[in-house]
Amino acid sequence: MNLRDKTLGQLALSISGASVIFRQYNLDFCCGGKRTLSKSAEKAGLNIDEIESKLIALSEQPLEKDWRQAPLSEIIDFIIVRYHDKHRAQLPELILQAEKVERVHEAKPTVPKGLARQLTLLLDELTSHMMKEERILFPMIKNGLGSQAGAPISVMEHEHDDAGEIVEVIKFITKNVTPPPEACTTWRVLYNGINAFIDDLMNHISLENNLLFPRALTGE
Repeated sequence: MNLRDKTLGQLALSISGASVIFRQYNLDFCCGGKRTLSKSAEKAGLNIDEIESKLIALSEQPLEKDWRQAPLSEIIDFIIVRYHDKHRAQLPELILQAEKVERVHEAKPTVPKGLARQLTLLLDELTSHMMKEERILFPMIKNGLGSQAGAPISVMEHEHDDAGEIVEVIKFITKNVTPPPEACTTWRVLYNGINAFIDDLMNHISLENNLLFPRALTGE
């Protein structure tokens, strides 16, 4: 089975657990989902045979839900409940935890300085972004006007890139969201929460960039 010529977006949508592999190798399957596995691995200097082998093994597992066959209205409803509402709950709690960790461990050289600020920037970015999707873009798509939504979709994709850039800063500040040996329980809980949030955000963006938006633009 040859998977290396398929895009990361296609693989993320068709193979259960592919997103976990991509995260493990730091491959951007959401905003960079249009690049093939081969080109992405080559650019990152990764072993394509190793990654492809892991994906082939995963491909034998059935998908929990094949969103490629779902109506656009069902995809939108899922995105709002599974991702939008969850992000709104996740980020404020992560900000409070980050503020505590930065305050209590201020003197430690490993403290993630500026983390709460970056999480706040991300909350502000996503709050505005999700509101525009829910009030403007999603109703257009549900009303069959997706083929006329090229401009707002372009804006949403650009904002996805902006959110991705903030995530990269967060990963830098936190040493790829890896707690140091001296991290307390709150610190570790914070990083677990950030990792869960990043996984959710990447799957969220992938579902929109690689499936919802392209299908909507065809006039479905």
